[in-house]
Amino acid sequence: LFSAGNFTGGDDTEEIVMSDPAGGVYKKLVIKDDKLVGACLYGDTVDGSWYIKLLREGRTVSDIRDKLMFGESNIGDVGHQGHNKAAAMKDSDEVCGCNGVTKGTICKAIKDKGLFTLDEVKKHTKASASCGSCTGLVEQILMFTAGGDYSATPKKKAMCGCTEHSHQEVRDAIFANKYLAIADVQKGLGWKTPNGCSSCRPALNYYLISSWPKEAKDDPQSRFINERSHANIQKDGTYSVIPRMWGGETTADELRRIADAVDKYQIPTVKVTGGQRIDLLGVKKEDLQAVWKDIGMPSGHAYAKALRTVKTCVGSEWCRMGTQDSTQMGKDLERAHWRMYAPHKVKYAVSGCPRNCAEAGIKDVGIIGVDSGWEMYIAGNGGIKTEVAHFFVKLKTAEEVLEYTGAFMQLYRKEGWYLERTVHYVGRVGLDYVKKRILEDAEGRKALNEELLFALDGEPDPWFDFDKAAVDTRQFIPIKAVSATAERTVS
Repeated sequence: LFSAGNFTGGDDTEEIVMSDPAGGVYKKLVIKDDKLVGACLYGDTVDGSWYIKLLREGRTVSDIRDKLMFGESNIGDVGHQGHNKAAAMKDSDEVCGCNGVTKGTICKAIKDKGLFTLDEVKKHTKASASCGSCTGLVEQILMFTAGGDYSATPKKKAMCGCTEHSHQEVRDAIFANKYLAIADVQKGLGWKTPNGCSSCRPALNYYLISSWPKEAKDDPQSRFINERSHANIQKDGTYSVIPRMWGGETTADELRRIADAVDKYQIPTVKVTGGQRIDLLGVKKEDLQAVWKDIGMPSGHAYAKALRTVKTCVGSEWCRMGTQDSTQMGKDLERAHWRMYAPHKVKYAVSGCPRNCAEAGIKDVGIIGVDSGWEMYIAGNGGIKTEVAHFFVKLKTAEEVLEYTGAFMQLYRKEGWYLERTVHYVGRVGLDYVKKRILEDAEGRKALNEELLFALDGEPDPWFDFDKAAVDTRQFIPIKAVSATAERTVS
């Protein structure tokens, strides 16, 4: 899928549309005053970069209007390069601005590793793996370099090379057959690789514990390094520790404990994060347990595919403009859901009035206070490609906010694919589907919220409940100490 500019159109625009449902191709071009102002491509995105070029140049397209839909390769008679654009680029020219990938890097990977699909190029080079605006150009380079018809992608995308099954098929099988362990899934679905790989094992582990809470056993060794160590590893090998601050609120006592820990363990950097918390950067791995104990605050789960933060403004308690107590609402939401693992990281925000100081419009769940209660927004994203959240429903009470938020999160937890943000989940299933499941089905909504609360009840804090959280504390022993112990044992 590729989109750019004003692809929705309007009364003062014209649209050129090509739709081939059987072939899985849809194209829509929006024109205003003889200029291309928007494009939406599905199934065939090879000309995305060319349409972006036309958008940015603002040139009139009246002379190529009859061929505009059919792409750059069909405009050779008016001086365009068509698919030869990829060949004309220098190896040093940047293709993917998000990840700084040049044409030379892509071509080398294609030739050296025998890459033949867009997914393979994404995996090995990161080109087109972020915002997607360079996808068309990457496809052109792939076509030019690898040759052949690479575009015949299968209708179903497998989870990884270990299986032919898709994420949805695996989720469905786990639930239908009540698989409770990774080995059960691999045996039941005929995994090609006996133990799986670093792509499928974390996904399988999440699908198991989210489908069968309190029955399926979490496998810490099938989590990423950050989730095994319960802190963010940094580029120098030290760790980042971010304690939880409910709704961004803290106390003098907590600040003193943090300051004392910084001095005691010589932590080099202390930084306020964008999520209204304090980040301790440069903590040695062997000091992690002691730092957690000394600061005495819950895990902020800043390392996990889980609820990260609930950002708030000061709300009606202090602000002259505030219409609702956003800080308390944020704290209530965070305390209710803070141990919630999900397909990807999740962020909430609560603003006390429509001025929206907490930026609720770009969060997975955004709550905005109004005179009559609360407005709820879902599936926003403030990442590489900012996505504005959808208005979902207007609610009267804090209890309703908790119920509707819990229901949406549980629906996402049960149906989202691993590493799929809420914005992509809602985009895949459709906003109307989510509304039908939550807004139009009161009993189903209550059931979803109760399922979430059941799953979270008794979940351990991994910074303190080591045994219950299955934290392997041996990883925090310094390598020198391990070596010394081994030497004494041998002696």
